[in-house]
Amino acid sequence: MIDLSAAHMESFLEMMSAERGAADNTLLSYEHDLDDASSFLKQRGVKPTEASSDDLRAYLSHLAKQGFKASSQARRLSTLRQFYKFLYAEGLRTDDPTGVLDAPKKARALPKVLSIDDVSKLIDRAGQEATTPGGDIVGRLRMHALIELLYATGMRVSELVALPASVLAQNGRFLVIRGKGNKERMVPLSHSAIRAMQTYGSAMAAANAAEKTPPAETPWLFPSAGKAGYLPRQVFARELKSLAARAGIRVASISPHVLRHAFASHLLANGADLRAVQELLGHSDISTTQIYTHVLEERLHQLVQNHHPLAKQAKKQD
Repeated sequence: MIDLSAAHMESFLEMMSAERGAADNTLLSYEHDLDDASSFLKQRGVKPTEASSDDLRAYLSHLAKQGFKASSQARRLSTLRQFYKFLYAEGLRTDDPTGVLDAPKKARALPKVLSIDDVSKLIDRAGQEATTPGGDIVGRLRMHALIELLYATGMRVSELVALPASVLAQNGRFLVIRGKGNKERMVPLSHSAIRAMQTYGSAMAAANAAEKTPPAETPWLFPSAGKAGYLPRQVFARELKSLAARAGIRVASISPHVLRHAFASHLLANGADLRAVQELLGHSDISTTQIYTHVLEERLHQLVQNHHPLAKQAKKQD
């Protein structure tokens, strides 16, 4: 079996250009990746065209030790996959050694989270605008209610906009939410969320009564003329970004889902149990909730630093 030569590499790159339409930058990346893999394999005394799955696995391990991110490792593996498929198709190999290799697992990205201060700014701004007379007062009260409810409960935005109007008749401090898989769960409401929701409900009822032709009765708390009958989540997301800009919060950092993350992270940071947060968020699997463990880890670190006698002693010595 012939060694990987400039001719074989060139043939591969020509095929990727002619048959796959790969761009120049892509071809340069392929060439760089193959050169790097070839250098590693030659150091192991292995001809690249004869490399086994274990040889290529060792290469990926080498990349990891060099500090390459999982995404970069995955890109190198993708190049190797395409190259060895080419060798197989050309009869230069009788197998594909990349077929049994697993792509490196990418680390799960931590969720964007607003600080408590930013959430307070957002809610305060919505509250101020809700008490400003004139204009679309019902719309501003609706936004205030939406923000208060979302941060108080951590609901999914799809659950929030589709809340039934019947929640206005509830006297308790809990909401029953129908979430994914039609599963129901109870979430507690803050006093401010209850007030904002009731104020909005009263204003909407008064506005409807004042119309010459009152609108048809709706089953939704946040009705809309759209097909679904309730406020589209895209509209809420757009209005939320607009509110964030007026509150002096970076627009790119805000979305309804970010407020849900803030709800969970702030609870954990203040001592809530991970299982309890799982129930409140409506996660069927605790592993989904464990994305927030970075908050728990930070809290535990602070706990040890502030309360362990040896840590206190070290601080005194400093």
